[in-house]
Amino acid sequence: MLGAIEAGGTKFVCAVGDEKGNIEERIQIPTTVPAETMPKVVEFFNKYSVKAIGIGSFGPIDVNMDSHSYGNITSTPKTAWKDYPFVQALKEAFSVPIGFNTDVNAAALGEATFGAAKGLDSCLYITVGTGIGAGAIVQGKLLQGLSHPEMGHILVRRHPNDEFQGKCPYHHDCLEGLAAGPAIEARWGAKGNQLVDRVEVWDMEGYYIAQALMQYILILSPKKIILGGGVMNQKQVFISVYKYLQEFLNEYVVLPELADYIVSPGLGDNAGITGSLMLAHQAFQEEN
Repeated sequence: MLGAIEAGGTKFVCAVGDEKGNIEERIQIPTTVPAETMPKVVEFFNKYSVKAIGIGSFGPIDVNMDSHSYGNITSTPKTAWKDYPFVQALKEAFSVPIGFNTDVNAAALGEATFGAAKGLDSCLYITVGTGIGAGAIVQGKLLQGLSHPEMGHILVRRHPNDEFQGKCPYHHDCLEGLAAGPAIEARWGAKGNQLVDRVEVWDMEGYYIAQALMQYILILSPKKIILGGGVMNQKQVFISVYKYLQEFLNEYVVLPELADYIVSPGLGDNAGITGSLMLAHQAFQEEN
């Protein structure tokens, strides 16, 4: 039995399951402060004899195993979690191997193993929700260098009709600052699910997401792109993304049919937690 944690900005999903992606039980815990959230996480896993735990966490996080701060959440806007030693806290509670990566890298791993990118050695998973992040599989492995990718904070050109200053506390008008859920609400005065019929909202959203996809395609050339997160539940965004991506690329790169190439998660809301199970499985294999 394996344990999995999908640590998001608003909630932790904890689950137990197996290396085939089967989930036996799960719970949700609000993401408040470590002193409140983590004891509930430990309480859940104490009920099971897990052989390893995988963590897909909001970030930024330190994934460099040679670093003195490996396993920490680092410069997150969630100040209560800044510099929190996530892996160490779990190691003190459970003497099992622990896999640790970003929530979006975990989701990419889940989709590549069992979801929309199954059978491919390359894919990109992007979540557009409370924040924007992306994880990538390249040649069958999670993309990682000095650190993990932070693709949600790239700079994009402004929409001609957009005077919104941006919501990112670090960069103001980066992709996340202009296109994440809080930016939509701050710009338009309502949450996305209350703006369904406002064509201009989703046209602008697609304009920003398509710019990001163009850059990712030109740099990584993924074989499949998966768009998840709460904002992407508004399926009308996809139409705008396809339209602007074709316009921006201007036939420079030949892509498959966009409706087959840029898709929703095959695992739905289970991409992240399933990928976290795979992180646990990898950690178990590496230690044994």
